Amino acid sequence: MANMRRAGAVMAFATSAALLLAACSSDGGDTEPEGSDSPDTEETEESMEPVTLTWWHNATAGDNGQNDLGDYWQSVADAFTAENPHVTIEIEQIQNEDLQRTRIPLALQSGDAPDLFQAWGGGELATQVQSGYLMDLTDVLADDISRLGGGVAPWQYEGSTYGLPFQFGVEGIWYRESLFEEAGITEEPSTMAELNDAVAALKDAGIEPIAVGAADGWPAAHWWYNFALRSCPQDVISTAGTTFDFSDQCWVDAGEQLEELIGTEPFNSGYISTVAQTGATSSAGLVATGEAAMELMGHWNVFVYEGFTDGTDEGIQALHDDLGWFPMPATEGGAGDPTAALGGGDGFACYVDAPPECAEFLAFIVSDENQAGAAEAAGILPVAPAAADSVTNPVLVELSQVAGNAAYVQLWLDTSFGTNVGGAMNDGIVNIFAGTGNAQDVVDLMTAAALTQ
Repeated sequence: MANMRRAGAVMAFATSAALLLAACSSDGGDTEPEGSDSPDTEETEESMEPVTLTWWHNATAGDNGQNDLGDYWQSVADAFTAENPHVTIEIEQIQNEDLQRTRIPLALQSGDAPDLFQAWGGGELATQVQSGYLMDLTDVLADDISRLGGGVAPWQYEGSTYGLPFQFGVEGIWYRESLFEEAGITEEPSTMAELNDAVAALKDAGIEPIAVGAADGWPAAHWWYNFALRSCPQDVISTAGTTFDFSDQCWVDAGEQLEELIGTEPFNSGYISTVAQTGATSSAGLVATGEAAMELMGHWNVFVYEGFTDGTDEGIQALHDDLGWFPMPATEGGAGDPTAALGGGDGFACYVDAPPECAEFLAFIVSDENQAGAAEAAGILPVAPAAADSVTNPVLVELSQVAGNAAYVQLWLDTSFGTNVGGAMNDGIVNIFAGTGNAQDVVDLMTAAALTQ
């Protein structure tokens, strides 16, 4: 789940993550409301050639809790085509893993890509730009780029903008308060020592402490990412996305801390074959149904958990009342800032050969009004500063405050480092979880992959 900027850039937050840095707002200078039925507008619409836009996104129906967002995106498309009758929008909703790791890369390589598609920024976006796949939006959407402010940075490369975000947030540890209470845990862990104590207490109470969807790779890898964030100085992490220099001992230290954690046996049984979001036996399903107490995951997970309730207001409220969140605990030693946070977001990019209406529709999606609507309908953490007040979920407000107080927010490392290095890194980390690799192997795999970057 997904972020972003020049490859490897680091986003600093001085205020709430919902604001994602101060931005200049713009009214675009329109003299008529959108959808005006003036004679000139009617004549223009009637004379325009029909255009069909294809749109791929990951707000799928089912057990991932994103039903509301998928429905909302459909309503946004309907509103746009109502104002632009010559445009038809064909939407395909694709499960996140398939979309990011398979469908989009293959479509881009084949030259038959959708016009508008999900983009997570960072190194992945840089690779797509270098391959000539993305439309340059710098000039055509200049007002929107200015309005969204610093939140656009992950979708920029070498001074140009190739996508726009609609949400951004940080990750931490979600937990069930009732299970903590059952195990006698009265305080949220703030250090790894306290987390280890909580794990031991939960095990003594017969409760699986931490769920992880290691079968999907990245959920397991995020533990290593957070250890790296605590071990490595900010400049080492921020430059690694461009220099691919992993010689600092802190990268090995991150793996050794992960090995130490795994040695305490904190994870659910069968975690190597556990997926992250699909089905009751997924890591999200285990937490949502009370079979496990904790999960390290991003800001979106509260809505994934909702997908495992009965869907009623009462069921969702009962979940919210028993759901807590705390930042990744601090580690002993290390040169990383203990208040730094790991985060990312979601956005969209236009294919390089998409019609001009793609950029127009993208601007419509991330308008202040539609950002606020998405926050209210599906609980996203909007990037548009003007939509920040639309976030009302108390846990998400807390996430925003944590991001606002963070020394900096680092983009997911696999996204920051790009497909080759990021994929090799994730593979190496999963090998540690499986007991077939070690801390040094991760660094060696990253270094070797960088040679083909």
